[in-house]
Amino acid sequence: MSRIATMCVMITGFATSTLLGGEAAPMLETSKEAEESSTSYSLSIATYLVQNGRDYANPTFTLDRGWFHFESRYNYESLKTGSAFIGYNFSFGDKLAIEAAPMIGGVFGDITGIAPGYTISVTWKAIELWTQGEYFFDAGTSSGNFFYNWTELSYTAFERYRIGLVLDRTKALGENVDVRRGPLIGFTYKKVDFSAYWLSPGSTDGTFVFAVTLNF
Repeated sequence: MSRIATMCVMITGFATSTLLGGEAAPMLETSKEAEESSTSYSLSIATYLVQNGRDYANPTFTLDRGWFHFESRYNYESLKTGSAFIGYNFSFGDKLAIEAAPMIGGVFGDITGIAPGYTISVTWKAIELWTQGEYFFDAGTSSGNFFYNWTELSYTAFERYRIGLVLDRTKALGENVDVRRGPLIGFTYKKVDFSAYWLSPGSTDGTFVFAVTLNF
């Protein structure tokens, strides 16, 4: 865990020095209107309806302000467990646009530990690959370490509708490694996104996920 603690100190120190001076100092001189326009929030709630299992909801809140990224979740790594992350936003590319945010976070609740992670979006025309992952280091035992991942590959039609495939790798429902795949459909209306997923269709542990995201 000493390496993990060292990494947390380095990232926290970098973020603090950037806020107090360094390369991001010119951001402090921008007008209040410009700062507000560069700030975005989102709140999403994904409801899991699990066949032969326990249903649950997974709320997620994100805040992005320039380079700074903050994210908090509940019932993601495990039920009755929360997590919080800070990260650094960057993007590049035009026709092939890439946005990414490496993160470091803490997990607390039924399980406790540290989790370096990432969010990456790759967009080409109407096709998007969106993936989010984290490697959880359990504070109690190394046997609890686990790589979580949620990945979507989708095609957007008519600027509002999307279809595609999803992959979910999680331990939220128990100790067994659970990799589930399936189709997805989505719809966007103004600042609200609606998505539906069918994980492991046709199996005994099939799961429907309905997600609503509000973007501000």
